[in-house]
Amino acid sequence: MKRIIFLFFLITFGLLTLFMSSSVLFDWFGIRAKEGNFVPFIVWANWLCGFLYLTSAYGIFKNKSWTKIPLITALVILISAYIALFIYIDHGGLYENKTLGAMAFRIVLTTVFLLITTKIFKK
Repeated sequence: MKRIIFLFFLITFGLLTLFMSSSVLFDWFGIRAKEGNFVPFIVWANWLCGFLYLTSAYGIFKNKSWTKIPLITALVILISAYIALFIYIDHGGLYENKTLGAMAFRIVLTTVFLLITTKIFKK
């Protein structure tokens, strides 16, 4: 039962990530204008991570041993993008303050997803 609840959250977060990031990238529903000074490489990183979350959810559902790899990859992408964001900001790039918090939240949540997945496959 816990696995089903976890899968629900992972799939929901993956789908929400894909929807929101693709809405900004492809300007669906006028969301791009509402985002202000978004940082394109951050949005692309999030978009890619959405697919990785869904891939990991599929692996958990099918009980595959490789399930942690997409989450590790997502974590590396997010941390790299976060570091690049600070470099971008240091060089005078425009950004929204909410981006810093959102990226920190996403890194923490992805770490939690990875830890839960590790626990699931230890059994």
